[in-house]
Amino acid sequence: MPRPDAKVDAVIRELASVLARLGEGAAYEVFSTLLTAPERRKIALRWKLVCMLEQGITQRAIATELGISLCKITRGSHELKYGPESFRKVIRNAVGTGVSRGKIKPRR
Repeated sequence: MPRPDAKVDAVIRELASVLARLGEGAAYEVFSTLLTAPERRKIALRWKLVCMLEQGITQRAIATELGISLCKITRGSHELKYGPESFRKVIRNAVGTGVSRGKIKPRR
């Protein structure tokens, strides 16, 4: 019997496959429809924090700007150092091409 996470992983892979074939607008609509506002905010903050780390912004400055804990930032930093190469490449590319420039206002 597969472990419970294997089932979740299979569904995430299926979603990733579908999203990979969509354009930006359609992918945005899928995220906006599937995720609640708090879920979208969390994903947006995680994306922003790893992009800020890649830009060389200090963890304390990120914590102040985004209103998040150093623990979350440390996890992002760890993924940038030791996570899958494909993840690191996407972040480097987003920062290098200026894709990541949106301001995220933390909800307090």
